[in-house]
Amino acid sequence: MNNKVAAIVVTYNRKKLLKKNIRALLAQTYKNFLDILVIDNASTDFTKEAIQQYINNKDIIYINTGKNLGGAGGFNFGMRKAAELNYKFMWIMDDDTIPTPTALEELIKEDKKLNGNYGFLSSKVLWKDNSVCKMNIQKRTKWRRIHNFETTQNIQYASFVSFFIPTKVVKKMGLPYKEFFIWSDDWEYSRRISKKYTCRYVPDSIVKHWCNSNVGADIVDAPANRINRFSYLFRNDVVLYRLDGLEGSFYLNLRTIKYIIKILLKGNNKKQKLHIMFSALKKGKNFYPVIEYIN
Repeated sequence: MNNKVAAIVVTYNRKKLLKKNIRALLAQTYKNFLDILVIDNASTDFTKEAIQQYINNKDIIYINTGKNLGGAGGFNFGMRKAAELNYKFMWIMDDDTIPTPTALEELIKEDKKLNGNYGFLSSKVLWKDNSVCKMNIQKRTKWRRIHNFETTQNIQYASFVSFFIPTKVVKKMGLPYKEFFIWSDDWEYSRRISKKYTCRYVPDSIVKHWCNSNVGADIVDAPANRINRFSYLFRNDVVLYRLDGLEGSFYLNLRTIKYIIKILLKGNNKKQKLHIMFSALKKGKNFYPVIEYIN
């Protein structure tokens, strides 16, 4: 293999969505310059067996990490592998990302317009009903999400649902923090890059995000069996907003106050949720993951 672009797809126990993702990648108009790297976080649902035909046909490169590294660890692993294999570009996504046929072609067009002078490109993300996917709306600043979804524009924050980045930028800026495990790894990584480079939202590149519902993760409404997961979010956000110094600290404090009010007014399991949030924020103050660089 070893074409120009490596699609890095991190998967864990979602073989049906993964197969849908692979089919969409194989249908890209730019497919002759695309390789598909499936990074399996040690799925236990017989994922490999479900996609064996693609492995046998050499449609994909399948790599099992050996254990569940979380989304952050999976992307860290996959991006390192893509760099080792000398791909020029990385196209990063989850297994529930379903690109439209011209999604990659439009990213390549934008790359050429910019003559490669950018940090990352981010696609328009729709939910499966074709409405804008709320959890993946890019941000122009930490205070302001984009509102015009039809205009190419500069952004500071983007998710790993169709995140296109030149390998030269990855080598310059390092890899996402694998220690984050889940949540905020993409927000932190995109902001780390946008502090140094111009980064762009590309509306003509369209993907669909087949998440369960078109709402973002929120501890206020989370069921009891998922509350503990939010410890990653609040801990990691301390590192994220540390990037912007005093402004970031001010933003994080306002955000924390907002969560406290929402939990007290609307949430159930109030005591448990507040404890998880405050404990995680405290851990975040002493959490200093080290950026890993690659040659």
